[in-house]
Amino acid sequence: MEVILNDITKLQVDAIVNAANSSLLGGGGVDGAIHRAAGKELVMECRSLGGCKTGDAKLTKGYNLPANFIIQTVGPVWRGGYNAEPELLARCYRKSIQIAFERKFESLAFPCISTGIYGYPKDKAAEVAVKTCLEELETNSSLLNELKIIFCCFDRENYDIYQKIIK
Repeated sequence: MEVILNDITKLQVDAIVNAANSSLLGGGGVDGAIHRAAGKELVMECRSLGGCKTGDAKLTKGYNLPANFIIQTVGPVWRGGYNAEPELLARCYRKSIQIAFERKFESLAFPCISTGIYGYPKDKAAEVAVKTCLEELETNSSLLNELKIIFCCFDRENYDIYQKIIK
């Protein structure tokens, strides 16, 4: 696992993860940035998917991105932490890794899911992200040498939080 400070739309990896909304048709934050960078073909493909439930994930092509694929996942809106938010967020990471494993991806980059407009506290979200990814890698020990997981932080605050957790 690696933590970087970068724009996820610039990464040349097998797949990036999009912190999408349930319609999958684009929005603000990282979702909007990914849709703008990927191009209009992404919206057309997403329309055919019929949306996505919170905690689930769906695969699309990367189109104009350097990444070959985008794993669309819908994180939970923070409502105080008592409405299954940690479980739903963990499921986003788990499902994304499962897709990467099934497709035999070698590299997967995650943004900070649910920490923007969805209001999930950055430190709590990072703890769920790192813990879940470690658990998935340990459960599927063959992934340890096959899948590189990158936590791509767009801002210094998230980057520092992830650095602290991983160390």
